[in-house]
Amino acid sequence: MGKALDSSWPEPRKKLPPRATGLDRYKSVIDEILRADLDAPRKQRHTVTRIFHRLVEEHGADVSYGMVRYYVAARKPEILVESGKAPLEAFVPQTHRPGHEAEVDFGDVTIRLAGELVTCYLFSFRLSYSGKAVHRVFASAARRRSSKVTSTHCGQWAVFHGARSSTTTSRPPSPACPG
Repeated sequence: MGKALDSSWPEPRKKLPPRATGLDRYKSVIDEILRADLDAPRKQRHTVTRIFHRLVEEHGADVSYGMVRYYVAARKPEILVESGKAPLEAFVPQTHRPGHEAEVDFGDVTIRLAGELVTCYLFSFRLSYSGKAVHRVFASAARRRSSKVTSTHCGQWAVFHGARSSTTTSRPPSPACPG
């Protein structure tokens, strides 16, 4: 109780050493089998079931199949990296300062407008820091005049937040947009 009154934060828990298992004696045998399989043809490599049966039959091991399966699943990628046959996986976190980076792209897009296929121009802008994106579709001036596109089609923005998307009018229609 005195510790609780001295500090509102609990003491960190002690890390216990890993417990010994019945598989510890056979880990070197499993490692040898996995290393030998590195040069074997694909169809001749050991499955976990075959490794388990070899441990029981050849070494008299009293271990469960699950123990062998979990060990092989963890150890096999390590042995591949140690041998140089698999790349070391690394994670490099990316950091972006707010307002300093963005991705921009543009291209043609065909849409159905008033029942007619119209080729428009798509402008896409994505902020690197927040991941929020804005997409703008423009119809060519000649196309807008000929298809009688009203000014309400000129201020449509598609705003994407992660996997959700919605199309919203972010501002009133521009009077400069020909109707």
